[in-house]
Amino acid sequence: MWDHEIRAMASTHAIIAASMLAATVVPAIVVPGFSVYDTHLLWIYSVSGAVSAVSVAIFWLLGISPPTRKHTLGYKLSRLFRSCLYFFLSCLFFHTVVVLYGAPLIDSALETFSLAVLLSSLTTLRCLCMLGPNVQAWIRVFSRHGAMSVWDTCLQITVTLTVLGVWVGAFPIPLDWNSPWQAWPISCSLGAMLGYLTGLVVAPAWIHYHRKQLTYKCK
Repeated sequence: MWDHEIRAMASTHAIIAASMLAATVVPAIVVPGFSVYDTHLLWIYSVSGAVSAVSVAIFWLLGISPPTRKHTLGYKLSRLFRSCLYFFLSCLFFHTVVVLYGAPLIDSALETFSLAVLLSSLTTLRCLCMLGPNVQAWIRVFSRHGAMSVWDTCLQITVTLTVLGVWVGAFPIPLDWNSPWQAWPISCSLGAMLGYLTGLVVAPAWIHYHRKQLTYKCK
């Protein structure tokens, strides 16, 4: 049971992970002086753009997104507008949360907002691709026993590990190691990336291991 979905999930995650690698390697070859540390913001937007483009394309091709009941152009444009609005609001939300946790309010506002864009690309965009601009569906998935498919379970795991990764990534910042990766927000963005990549690996593996015990409510 679920073998087809798990294989599709593993393939999807492999492609997304490859896009993150390409977004790091290709600019290093093409752009002079590009590096994760020295041009960190460029790297963040490169990875965010790659993950966003590949995720939208793959989930659309796989048909993971919920089907629309209306096929009019106006409805599709409205859905697109709401998705873009939710993504922007997510960026503001993550920016606010990071500031409340101690990030510089004004001095490094661009760096903080760039981290918020990265987090939104790794978490909110995935919710939009899989559930659409439906906040009730998001709340349902992240509530206790709210998953209704293996993809919902995958979403829970990847989002949780991404948020956990950025939180753990903040711990080295105040230490007196004088390392370049301690500059804001390098360690947090690296933590988010590693958490997300871990989720891409762990989610299909965990679901495969527990596939015989998984039961879902009917939609």
